[in-house]
Order: sequence, then structure tokens, then C-alpha cells
Amino acid sequence: MYAFTLERPTTLADAVKLAAAGAKPLAGGQTLLASMKLRLSAPEQLADLAGIKELTGISKAGDAFVIGAMSRHLEVANNAEIKAAYPALADLASRIGDRQVRAMGTLGGSVANNDPAACYPSAVLGSGATIVTNKREIAADDFFLGLFTTALEDGELIKAIRFPVPQRAAYVKLRQKASNFPLVGVFLAQYASGVRVAITGAGNGVFRHKGLEDALNKAFTPESAAGVKIDASDLNSDLHASADYRANLISVLTQRAVAKALG
Repeated sequence: MYAFTLERPTTLADAVKLAAAGAKPLAGGQTLLASMKLRLSAPEQLADLAGIKELTGISKAGDAFVIGAMSRHLEVANNAEIKAAYPALADLASRIGDRQVRAMGTLGGSVANNDPAACYPSAVLGSGATIVTNKREIAADDFFLGLFTTALEDGELIKAIRFPVPQRAAYVKLRQKASNFPLVGVFLAQYASGVRVAITGAGNGVFRHKGLEDALNKAFTPESAAGVKIDASDLNSDLHASADYRANLISVLTQRAVAKALG
């Protein structure tokens, strides 16, 4: 690990100033600190966000949950209101990584990092959530731009994410045992406006699948999902799984997610 300085701002305004001056925001540190230890990342200054109360808390606002960016995965998983009204979101949070990751990792850190195999981006995109920053509000469809890339600008920090509560939803993944990341994960949610299906782990970033959404809007059944052909041409192929295998997983896991959502 290279030498660096650590700042501990206590207000969002101070954190924004540090970020604008070039400091690297530190949320849960589950990705950043590991990459620093391997000398894959060498920020000269870190701004630890853990002491900023403005970035914490979980509340219900109308038909949506507003979750602070520094909320830990365990806090989301154990929140009684989320478990009752949006159990798929609590379930997803309860199965991220391992106990250490769930105890330290944060919603905002995961979403800002946008790892192509992370669980939370699929929940954000599948929910049609809104990312609230210190500058603006960004729709999920406009936020995820590709491999470790988002719409966040330099010095822009996530304050909270607003998740509209669906009629029903589910998250199903096949875990890659070496890393605990999903080899493929499928998050689907049904709203009055239609079904959203978000896929993680299969490509260079989280993405929605229009074919599955169209089919499930016509008939929300596992059989409807099974009838959709999944194109493997843009999917990842690596030592863990071929693109064709991942395409098959998308189909199978979507069928399982529909069945799970139906109860």
C-alpha cells in the first residue's frame, strides 16, 4: 500500500470540498482498501464518509424507501419495514458477500463503484430507483454507464437512493464460490407501470433485458420467461463460465425469480 493521508469530514459539505479537491471518498472500503493493498489504486488522500450523519438512515417516504448512502448492507437486510414491504431488497442485502462485507459494505459505495457483478446495482436498476446526490437526482436508467462507470461527476457524492416499492419482486443469483459475487444475478420487480428485469454478472455492467420484460408484461409466469431466447453475443465468457452458459443462467434464474415473486 502506498502512503496516503486520511481525512474524516463530519458534514457532507466538507466531504464535497475534499472530493472536489481530489480526495478519494471512502465508504465501506470493501473494494477500495483491497485494491490499495494490492497497489492497484494509489489515492494520495482519502475522505472517510463514516462520520457524516447526513448519509445514514432508512426512512419511508410515501410509496418509496429512502436509504442513506452510508447504510450498511446488514442495516438494510435487518430493517423491519423493508423486510415487510420490500422483502426482495432485504433478501438481496442479506446475501451480499460474506459477514465482514455485509457488516462494513455500504449501499452508496457499492452503487458508485458499479462492479459488473455486484448485487446492489441490479436492485437499483430493477427497481427503477433514483440516486440522490449532493447536486441532483439521477434515474437508475441514466446512472449505470458501463464497466465501473457511472454518471457521477468529479466531486459528486451519493446522499441516498430512493427505492419505489413494487407490487412484487425477487432476486435470484448463482454465487461464484471463490469471490461470493454472483456469476449471474437476476432482480425483477413488477409495478403498475410494468415489469423491470435487471441482470448482473453476465456482461460488462448491469443491464435491463427488454425481451424478458416484454414477455413478463404479457404474462407474469415462469413459462413466459422460459419462452424468451437469450442472446449470448454480448455476454462475458471467462474461466468461470462461457457466454452461452451465462445466457442459459439468465433464462433459468429469471424463471426462478418469477416463481419466487409469485410465492
